[in-house]
Amino acid sequence: MSRPTPRWIALLLLVVACAHGPGLTREEGHARFQRVTDDYFAEAFSFEPTGGSAAGLHQYDGKLEEYSASRVAAHVQTLQGLLDRVVALWPERVALPFDDLIDLEALESRIRADLLEWETLGFQMQNPMTYAGLPGTSIDVLLKRDFAPAASRLKSVTARLQGIPALYAAGKANVKQPSKEWTQLAIILGNGTLGYLQDTVGPWAKDAAGTDAVAYADFNRANTTAIAATQDYLHHLEKELLPRSNGSWAIGGEAFSRKLLYEEMISEPLPALLAKGEAQLKADGQAFVETARLIDAKKTPAQVMASLYADHPKAPDLLAYVRRSLEGVRQFVVAKDLVTFPSEVRPTVALTPPFARNGAYASLDSPGPYETVATEAYYYVTPPEPNWDTKHIEEHLGEFNTSMQAMINVHEAYPGHFLQFLWAKQFPTKVRKLLGASSNAEGWAHYTEQMVIEEGFADADPRIKLAQLEEALLRDCRYVVGIQLHTTTMTVEQGADRFVKECYQLPPVAYDEARRGTYNPTYLYYTYGKLAVYDLRREYLSARGGTLRQFHDAFVSQGALPIPLVRKLLLEPR
Repeated sequence: MSRPTPRWIALLLLVVACAHGPGLTREEGHARFQRVTDDYFAEAFSFEPTGGSAAGLHQYDGKLEEYSASRVAAHVQTLQGLLDRVVALWPERVALPFDDLIDLEALESRIRADLLEWETLGFQMQNPMTYAGLPGTSIDVLLKRDFAPAASRLKSVTARLQGIPALYAAGKANVKQPSKEWTQLAIILGNGTLGYLQDTVGPWAKDAAGTDAVAYADFNRANTTAIAATQDYLHHLEKELLPRSNGSWAIGGEAFSRKLLYEEMISEPLPALLAKGEAQLKADGQAFVETARLIDAKKTPAQVMASLYADHPKAPDLLAYVRRSLEGVRQFVVAKDLVTFPSEVRPTVALTPPFARNGAYASLDSPGPYETVATEAYYYVTPPEPNWDTKHIEEHLGEFNTSMQAMINVHEAYPGHFLQFLWAKQFPTKVRKLLGASSNAEGWAHYTEQMVIEEGFADADPRIKLAQLEEALLRDCRYVVGIQLHTTTMTVEQGADRFVKECYQLPPVAYDEARRGTYNPTYLYYTYGKLAVYDLRREYLSARGGTLRQFHDAFVSQGALPIPLVRKLLLEPR
């Protein structure tokens, strides 16, 4: 197992390097760094080829993830070797260009995060959701974008279908005693996968095959086997795994801190981190109460929020409603000159695929930075399920109320995630195109919600301001509940209670949000990232001057690196 180089050894090596000159020239150091970067991504996408396809690297399209114990062990061994090669570059860092030094930090941090996951925690391996949702995701990424002729993509779809039984077999072998929340969600995802293979993939393949009877027959055999394997895995989840799903999701304080450090470069001690979240929750809560009083002083804040929830679309009109609401947000951002739009392309509003409905109400799925043909970016909206009762459907649709929808549009599209996608092809290096920190990507999108309000977006309607604060409270509760779920004895039900009482969430939403924290422990990155963007903005404008647009362009143009690295890029001399 590779371990961080002790600080005194690193300092000694640096002294030696400085005393005797760099071990490599800048050109040699850059070439060595490029080789280890290329080798890392080759291994990363070989191990998780669905991610390679999503990035636009279609040499991985015919492969499916293999999570057998032997494959995972081989991946860990390769990662250890890559980490040794990256660490070996640090004593020679005086010979590396500035941009390589930034990317080297990012790459080392990512490799350590990978090792924490696959060598130490096994968090994904032990979660049945991993195996239940992946087949649909791996096929869908090939179907929904026309990056190649359909007949060519059909061959890749068939190859991935052929790998699905082995993926489920690995799931049965790896998952021993998960939490009931994970298994319950895996059953939902598995049913979504089953319906997708039956109802969507089959008709698409028939059209894709055209007159090629052999290709269609190959597909049919693979799809029939995959459907049967999915049914078998669902039976396993419901009848065998669920009865023994009494395990814990909690990773503990030490692993939680390491996960934050390696994935986000957040190094604050947990007590200080939690105190920061609680303070933000209190501040946003006070602002929420004051704003609700401005709207209707005769009602409680919860009653005012309930009046917003009541103003929502009907289920059949959900997609058309979102489409109608979207362009006005973009027009505001353009009129205020808040950020540069590198393209006039718009996202396609569509329903969230059934296999991906794990609690999120809306999301953005965009082409990868190396996609050279397809341009379709999907703004997904999750509809209510047809088997829900009337109350559940109403509460779900309430999340798409008119005021809240404006904030969802800001977050997912303008100037949030879709704007980030529009900049992706301009990210300057391979590392910045392919690596990202959630505190940057989600922090930026959450920051934009508050930023547009400050720039006047809600001046004519304080209900939009209230919706923005409600969204802030939602992320604040994720912050504190995520820490508490994994480092204390808090239950999902207790976490949901905080979402209801302190963040004004409806009970079904509150439960979904708290349950999400069991498999997404560090989802504090929304609030933490927003605050970090504000801190960097103040520092940048103080040091550099300029406009909001200039800061925003500078920030998003560097990709979704951990924010401490973006700070170096924006403020440190080169």
